[in-house]
Amino acid sequence: MFLRTPADFGAVIRERRRRTGLNQAALAAKVGVGRQWIVEVERGKPGAPLGLILRTLAALNISLVTDERGRKNERVSADPGGVDLDALLNSLRRKKS
Repeated sequence: MFLRTPADFGAVIRERRRRTGLNQAALAAKVGVGRQWIVEVERGKPGAPLGLILRTLAALNISLVTDERGRKNERVSADPGGVDLDALLNSLRRKKS
């Protein structure tokens, strides 16, 4: 799966946060940011510093994996029982329409 937009990253972060039972304040404390920053990232606000995004992904145990051969089956999570990101993103896109 490809994450192409800030909204894609925000959806992944929000879904994993909810699945792990963290509220926004608890995740913010783990990452070292304010709760409002988490709110904005989950809403897909562009311009978040890459370092903070990576810290947020690490706090949620999300791994980004790249396939140098360019296949479309890239994994976003090392958790085999993880979130179906394609389904999640498609449902979020349908809700916006």
